[in-house]
Amino acid sequence: MRPILLQGHTRSLTQIKYNPDGDMLMTASKDKVANIWYSHNGERVGTYEGHQGSLWTIDCNKTTTLVVTGSADNTARLWHAETGRQLHVWEFKTAVKRVEFSHDDQYILMVTEERMGYKGTIQVFAVDASRPEQSNEPVVVITPSPSKATVAAWSYLDKYIVAGHDNGTLALYDWKREEAVLTAPGHEDTITDLQMWKDGSYFITSSKDHTARLFETNTLNALKIYKSNTNVNTATLTPTQDLVVLGGGQSASEVTTTSSRQGKFEARFYHKIFEDEVGTVKGHFGPINTLAMQPDGKGFASGGEDGYVRLHHFDADYFEFKYDY
Repeated sequence: MRPILLQGHTRSLTQIKYNPDGDMLMTASKDKVANIWYSHNGERVGTYEGHQGSLWTIDCNKTTTLVVTGSADNTARLWHAETGRQLHVWEFKTAVKRVEFSHDDQYILMVTEERMGYKGTIQVFAVDASRPEQSNEPVVVITPSPSKATVAAWSYLDKYIVAGHDNGTLALYDWKREEAVLTAPGHEDTITDLQMWKDGSYFITSSKDHTARLFETNTLNALKIYKSNTNVNTATLTPTQDLVVLGGGQSASEVTTTSSRQGKFEARFYHKIFEDEVGTVKGHFGPINTLAMQPDGKGFASGGEDGYVRLHHFDADYFEFKYDY
């Protein structure tokens, strides 16, 4: 499995994401730009330029006509996906750490940072794809307490918003009533990533407590735990095999003192049911910050602290893999 190396960023990657069809890959980085690529050959389609600070997050709608980005310049921006034209700017008091379109494309959730006396929030904005100008007034503002939200995602049918927090807890928010329906102790340390299964019935989280965990959406019950021996920055689920993929490694501040072999910078595959590590994919020479799985399960991409995106297409023997139990 030879990866395609995408060299479109000069600083570390913060989030990568496939569009729903899986033919495009979007990448956000600390170098202030977002890129969009063809996923089958790694050709760069275009760049979204305009932010004045590091980009933290990116998403697109179901038809890949609109792209939304969130940045450390305290704005979220809406772009025309095909032309790269900036359509709208939402301004906040603090950085925007996570954005995501709802399943019906009518709303975008945005997670803002806790900074300079301002509380961290989860805000929901209505989006009208038929016109470029959007409302600056949020439909809903949720203020997680006592700990700020670091990641959030829509549940099935956009019924709830699931959020992971800085102190490791999880919460299920009835967003229309602006209240937490359920909270649960998810991890022992900060939750770094949260990715939904395609039907929204369960999701995977990663954490600085060296684990990734599988939770049921309705109850927030922990179903599985995947143990690593280093920080886990990101985790994703494979739609065709019973596998999960974890990415991470020694934190960037400590990397200068270790070789890539000791830093554990590989993507690590675990069996979804039996929780055993079954394989690794090496390549990055820094921690993996973000992972994304192609919706059809035929490949995955990883974005690292080294500024590279590695685009992998699975070989035939991957699909024939049977776990020997």
